[in-house]
Amino acid sequence: MLNAIRKNGMVLTIFACASTGVVALTNYLTKDQIHLQERQQLLSVLNQVIPKDLHDNDLYKSCTLIKNPALGTDSPMSAYRAYLNGEPTALALEAIAPDGYNGAIKIIVGVRQDGIISGTRVLSQQETPGLGDKIDLRVSDWILSFTGKEVTEDNLSSWRVRKDGGQFDQFTGATITPRAVVKAVKKTVEFVNQNREQILLQSSDCGGNSE
Repeated sequence: MLNAIRKNGMVLTIFACASTGVVALTNYLTKDQIHLQERQQLLSVLNQVIPKDLHDNDLYKSCTLIKNPALGTDSPMSAYRAYLNGEPTALALEAIAPDGYNGAIKIIVGVRQDGIISGTRVLSQQETPGLGDKIDLRVSDWILSFTGKEVTEDNLSSWRVRKDGGQFDQFTGATITPRAVVKAVKKTVEFVNQNREQILLQSSDCGGNSE
């Protein structure tokens, strides 16, 4: 009886070690591929918020880290700098909308040198399917309503959802989510407008993203 227990325990130990080894090997072999896919996905989003006609540089490598509460978090967020013929044309900043219905919503906002929004996308969210998730371009085109707009002293009151007297649509049965995103986009654009030169002068320091 005791020998049988020992034998079974040894078999289980060997099986566990083998399984762990397979997982570790698989992770090692696929790590580069996963990193490549993540980079390609990020590049796709970057080229959506900063169209290709606004830059001729590698946005992924022209990245710097920004740490400021205005971006909705105390963690450093990535900022990507666009250049065309050596001249700065736009910035794309990642930010957090901390007050989503189901938690934090991560966004990225592209802002041209003249302060006009060139694009906005949601990078991650956990909002209610069929309601709050309409902020995601894969679900609806609501996020495109920011393109072409700007934040100025004269239009601050319009940077709200219609229910609050602003210009942006809310969703039926879900006002908290779009309200959070509108607020985060507004604060991000204001931050860019106030700190553009400093962001452009910072060194590229996004780890693997920089040269």
